[in-house]
Amino acid sequence: MMAHVEARGLRKNFGHLAAVNALSLTIAPGEIYGLVGADGAGKTTTLRLICGALKPDAGEVSVCGFDLRRQTEQAREQIGYLSQRFSMYEDLTVLENIRFFAEVRGLRPDEWYPRSLEILEFVGLADFRDRFAGQLSGGMKQKLGLASALVTRPRVLLLDEPTTGVDPVTRQDFWQLIIHLVSTPTSDSPSIFGENGGSRRGVSVLISTPYMDEAARCHRVGFMKKGQLIVEGTPGELRARLEGRILELRGSPLTEIRHHAAEVPGVEDVQAFGDRLHLRVESGQAEAVMRRLPAQLQPMGVSIDALRPVPATLEDVFIAFS
Repeated sequence: MMAHVEARGLRKNFGHLAAVNALSLTIAPGEIYGLVGADGAGKTTTLRLICGALKPDAGEVSVCGFDLRRQTEQAREQIGYLSQRFSMYEDLTVLENIRFFAEVRGLRPDEWYPRSLEILEFVGLADFRDRFAGQLSGGMKQKLGLASALVTRPRVLLLDEPTTGVDPVTRQDFWQLIIHLVSTPTSDSPSIFGENGGSRRGVSVLISTPYMDEAARCHRVGFMKKGQLIVEGTPGELRARLEGRILELRGSPLTEIRHHAAEVPGVEDVQAFGDRLHLRVESGQAEAVMRRLPAQLQPMGVSIDALRPVPATLEDVFIAFS
């Protein structure tokens, strides 16, 4: 099956800064791929290179079989892009914004109007079609951005941190929309997903996010650092890389425990996770550390309430590879 997105050896420099450095990734039809990294890791630049908003200094991108450099318009016709910052016109209504982006892409009124009504129903904005975009809440603005990205029936959605700054309920709603886009088609599939109400299965999503709980929802995840993709895999594959190497410690005072625990032989790293600590230990050293640590910390006057092995989280993996 042909990949919907294939990027090979992408490079982009801004002066002496390598924003993206020899990055390659592939996204299959129907796949949600999460791009995760700290601010400045190169996530936004990567999405802009893939959608053609930036020209790479080196490397190639193909979208649904179209070479972005040689078949630019055909490739862009496959893409819906939602930028990190709200880019709608605040003095236009919800429907007027969608109309603008539809007509810019060459859609006739008999195409964009019925499609827009379906999309607004899908994202939950049907009752707000005549409201000015500037009067929408943050979450509703992001849904408008998604609606505008869907109006051309894209096969690839590029979403740049779409839930940053919105409330948890809206984040959940937004993710339900994304999952619905790539889910198995049903008999009542709306025509926004295909020329004749066709399958939604082929829609692919590349989403950048700072949230590990969102990364866990993706089919595959890629961790970025300094413009490079340092590790990728399914959430389960990534967590398995630290199998048997994470210990959870509860006690007090945590700050002092964290300082001393980092000096125990076999401990590679100690991080605070709310009211507990996660200790990453060397491979095969979990049992030894569980014996050494209480004995070594007892003279320090600290209290250890619990110490046990726990499954690694994606945050554990990200910290380990960053």
